[in-house]
Amino acid sequence: MSTTWVAILVAAIGCYVLKYVGLSVPQRLLEHPVAERVAALIPVALLAALVAVQVLATGHELTLDARAVALAAAVGLLLLRAPFLVVVFGAAAVAALVRLIG
Repeated sequence: MSTTWVAILVAAIGCYVLKYVGLSVPQRLLEHPVAERVAALIPVALLAALVAVQVLATGHELTLDARAVALAAAVGLLLLRAPFLVVVFGAAAVAALVRLIG
């Protein structure tokens, strides 16, 4: 069996075990206030990490380019409570302008 298939099988078994362990956690632990707060913040942290990696990295290097400027524009528009489409198109327009200029 090739190394790739071994890795796939190990990952599949690991996912199954992790899901089983998660379903086996007693309900009283899941209803604890700290656990509820942590569970509510995990998706936000993961999304922020994904955005940071996609915007600030190129391969194995840290890069500040039009993507970072567009992200800053999007944050500014969100702080101004702009509609979602305005945020998306505004960030895209800023990235296009930065790439056009430099």
